[in-house]
Amino acid sequence: MEPGDGYFGESHEILRQTVARFVEREIKPFVDEWEEAGEFPRELYRKAANIGLLGVCYPEEWSGFQSDIFHEVVVTEELTRSGSGGLAAGLMSHGIALPPILALGSKEQKERFIPPVIRGDKIAALGITEPGGGSDVANLRTRAVRHGDHYVVSGSKTMITSGARADFVTMAVRTGEPGHRGVSLLVVETDSPGFVVSSKLKKMGWCASDTAELSLDEVRVPAENLLGQEGAGFYGIMSNFQKERLHLSLMANTTAQLALEESIKYAGVREAFGRTLKGFQVTRHKLVDMATLVEVSREFTYSVAAGIHAGKDMIKQVSMAKIFSAEICDRVCHAAVQIHGGYGYMRECLVERLYRDSRILSIGGGTSEIMKEIISKLIL
Repeated sequence: MEPGDGYFGESHEILRQTVARFVEREIKPFVDEWEEAGEFPRELYRKAANIGLLGVCYPEEWSGFQSDIFHEVVVTEELTRSGSGGLAAGLMSHGIALPPILALGSKEQKERFIPPVIRGDKIAALGITEPGGGSDVANLRTRAVRHGDHYVVSGSKTMITSGARADFVTMAVRTGEPGHRGVSLLVVETDSPGFVVSSKLKKMGWCASDTAELSLDEVRVPAENLLGQEGAGFYGIMSNFQKERLHLSLMANTTAQLALEESIKYAGVREAFGRTLKGFQVTRHKLVDMATLVEVSREFTYSVAAGIHAGKDMIKQVSMAKIFSAEICDRVCHAAVQIHGGYGYMRECLVERLYRDSRILSIGGGTSEIMKEIISKLIL
């Protein structure tokens, strides 16, 4: 893949090479095994931390290192090039769990929760989605009631990435009135009595990431674990979505790029009717269409990242990027399976996994339908 001109400098390319070597050495030889197991070794977090991968875009005072949004772009792209979207999502689940702590947390909370994750000693997850709730964040039902110096939390969360083995969950709870004004964020430590991983969920794709349903039965959470003020949770959640949707767009583009690359390779060696597949105009044109779609989607996503880096309000554009990149990924992966024929339907074929992994990208982080509602309010 050729990075977009003007977006990446020397430090970005050094990081790209570092992460690419890490993926080749520590992930690719084992990724098929981890996909089947439904998780990867916890030790991988520490290995990633040792090369600074987990600290990208976190302040140095919290064990991060000086970087910008295009360093994040590099990490997301190169981890996704492992061929496992689930591996990338699971290893980087702190990317959605820690930003609310950075945005709303006190200095003491940041010191307590962020460095252990950046060092690879602890795993962080974000707990928002509830059974029956989906994208309707403002109407979540998990209840937290203040009793003295603790909150008593009861409810359930589902589809939580890294939920089965997280050490703490940055959790959206209801502390007040119905609607978004009654939503708060609590850091819930998973060794608390009453906190149970009620189910490890099996998924169509992203299989290497553990995904869980969580149950909380009168879990006592110290009041000092409240992020910001009561009622500030919806702001903390929404402020995080812009980056999350950007990274999902990047994952979509990279997944599509991998499917394209695999298709080009296969078309050059697979013979039919006395010539390779690339000898047929229909195949060549299909590959050109795929390459064009990937190129356009990637460049648009980079421009959105540049806008976020510049401090611009990019809610409309990042929502568009997520819709577009997810649709392009679906189309390109579908075409890749078609080019591979029956082999594209086999588990040992990479495009089979890419095809399955692509399907979550128009759902996670807010569905395409929710993205269209957001955009419609901004343009109509």
